[in-house]
Amino acid sequence: MKLFEYVRRGAWPEVVGYGLFVTLLAAGYYYNITFVQLGLLDLGTRLVGLPATTVSAWMGALALTTFAAAVTFGVLMDRRGWSTDLRTKLRALFAVLCVQFVLTLVAPQIRDPAAFGAWIVAAAVSMGVGFPVTFSLTVDFVPVRDRGYVAAAATAVAYFAGNVYPLDWSIGAFSRVMTVAMVPGLVVLGALAVRDLGFVDAVADNHREFGVGRFCRPDAVRLRSFAFLAPLGLMFGVFFVDSLGFLRIVETPALIGSSWQSPAFSIHLLIGVVHVIGAVVAGVLYTNFDRNWLFMWVFGLFALTHLLYTFDLRLAAAVPGLAGDAPPLVNPLFYALTVSFYTTLNFALWPDLSTPATIGTHSAVGVGFAGFLSTFLSTAVALYFEHAEVALISHLSLVNALALLLFTGLGLSLYGRQVYRHSRAGPADPADGPAGDDASGGDPS
Repeated sequence: MKLFEYVRRGAWPEVVGYGLFVTLLAAGYYYNITFVQLGLLDLGTRLVGLPATTVSAWMGALALTTFAAAVTFGVLMDRRGWSTDLRTKLRALFAVLCVQFVLTLVAPQIRDPAAFGAWIVAAAVSMGVGFPVTFSLTVDFVPVRDRGYVAAAATAVAYFAGNVYPLDWSIGAFSRVMTVAMVPGLVVLGALAVRDLGFVDAVADNHREFGVGRFCRPDAVRLRSFAFLAPLGLMFGVFFVDSLGFLRIVETPALIGSSWQSPAFSIHLLIGVVHVIGAVVAGVLYTNFDRNWLFMWVFGLFALTHLLYTFDLRLAAAVPGLAGDAPPLVNPLFYALTVSFYTTLNFALWPDLSTPATIGTHSAVGVGFAGFLSTFLSTAVALYFEHAEVALISHLSLVNALALLLFTGLGLSLYGRQVYRHSRAGPADPADGPAGDDASGGDPS
């Protein structure tokens, strides 16, 4: 890792940049998957008293507004040159954090549907601005060769902290924890954004050295190219499958009470450790192999995980006395492993498909569409299925079928690509690497 070289040289601004980026990425992701995705469901249905179908519609509106705001601001960043201006990005991120602090603080007090809708719009705009800004910091703080490992670190921190510190999944509990956690961030970002600190000046030009992503060498990836649209579609499928399955699992007391909401701390610790292991493995695989193999692993693990869940449900229905009171712990452990794999991939992929001149737009489209839009559209679908009283086993079987379809489709496409290459180029050159033209290659700065 280049990080070790910085430590040996005593290049402490670069070392601090690693820590700052991991903290920002992990905190932002944890905020989105807990307070926003889970907390708003509780706020809308329990406190505001809206029907599940109405809340699902608002979640869809949240996703669309966030995506629109992200793309608008991401394009603006690239056109105005803000993507390479570190101080401007830090100021924008500080403004986002200020808005989100106020929104987080007042959220538990909302009782009126109109206020709920206004909160949704304000939160969507702030998150839409935050996505491209946060991911664009990659070109300032993280060399290309270390991006897989840094993405793994952010994933491990986010999920380990989320599991070893169990919360009541309610808007009040989320709000109390988030507001306290945001205060140090406000102080640090405020100082970096307002004061003329040496740290910003020391790393402000780093994008010139390692801003060009791994998959943009030798030629930059264009937004409308297959090289960008293919991973965009695959990542959309990953997030959709995850949310569609997970939100139904967490609404089933028998499944959630023995895992993520278990009263036993040892179970939370075990799930957190598995998240860390999954992140580390994914970081190593991402750094050394073709990204498509990580997609294969993710879809295959999702298919296996939901197959295990549906197998246990069918077994319990067929032989009630044979199944135990609590589902096997192996099911959530596989889920944790899979989530760490795809989160690491998501953190590293979009910067590696970008250059300093395109990272605002590419990360906005990638994270906004494949991540956020997919997650909350599937959230809306999951809420609709629950309201329509779709049986649990039918719901999870559908998710499993989608995962298998994506796994099989990706495998066939990779096989077809290799057949096409061999038919065009003849026998493979023994000097060719196993990862094809998606291998890391290029300057590993």
